[in-house]
Amino acid sequence: MSVRTFSPSVRVGNWNEDVSLDEDLLKDFLEKREKGELLLQKSSNFKKNILQKAELSISKDGFLHIGDVVMLLNPENSQQSLSNPSPVNGNYTLSANPDESALHLKSHLTAQCGVSGSSNVKPCARNAFIITSVDGSEHGEPLHYGQNFALRTTDGFMGHLYLTSDQKTFLKSSKKSHLQEVSLTDQSSYETCWQFVYLDPQMRMEYEGFPVPANTKLLIVHSKTNRCLAVLRKYILWTLFGKECEVTAHTYLNGHKVEENENHWMIVTGNPSDDINTMFDRPKPPSEEMNENKCVH
Repeated sequence: MSVRTFSPSVRVGNWNEDVSLDEDLLKDFLEKREKGELLLQKSSNFKKNILQKAELSISKDGFLHIGDVVMLLNPENSQQSLSNPSPVNGNYTLSANPDESALHLKSHLTAQCGVSGSSNVKPCARNAFIITSVDGSEHGEPLHYGQNFALRTTDGFMGHLYLTSDQKTFLKSSKKSHLQEVSLTDQSSYETCWQFVYLDPQMRMEYEGFPVPANTKLLIVHSKTNRCLAVLRKYILWTLFGKECEVTAHTYLNGHKVEENENHWMIVTGNPSDDINTMFDRPKPPSEEMNENKCVH
């Protein structure tokens, strides 16, 4: 009995439907590529917008002012403590942390949008915030310790969103630590009010009402809940930009009732020099470095 065989040129099965399906898939791919709707193209455009270089305000008198564009930086935390048993070195900036749905946005970010601590210390759209008045203070007026203000993202793609927080509940808390959540919203309210507080608790009352100097360590306190903004380096978030740290509103105190490094912030302004982006990148004077070395030893 002979066995019928087919040569490779013979088409079998639903070959016509398979060819039509392949042609439709190719046509759909080419149309999306032409319109810039491929996920790869959306991701590239999204990162181009959100990582666009930002120009920070330059402080001429050394103080912070209403309307300044600044970067909030949690300086390197190398001291071991109960809240930080395994220190993670490096500096982290408060940054917008949108989820994957933001890849499909064409005009600007929308609320609710998360925040995180990013190791990127170069000023860009996602880590630049504008100090905004909530008490009628005029643009350009100095900001004082204990004065309420709001922090909002820049205009354009960042969507004019406000940094907000509220008491944690069973249904609403931070993802990893389950502490008080911090996020970005498009509605201004008392939940979006914050204060700068002097770092040393023994001198805190004396500095109440004084102008806030730029580029020095301080605390950022949520006005409604009286909890400090904190970067939790031991809680890692996987974001569209890689591994970053969780940001919450929680006050960490040591045995002396002093806020720990998780709550320490520097409000970074722009550098008038052309070769350096921010005042944080500017080399310290030799006298300050000598004083720091003496303190270490």
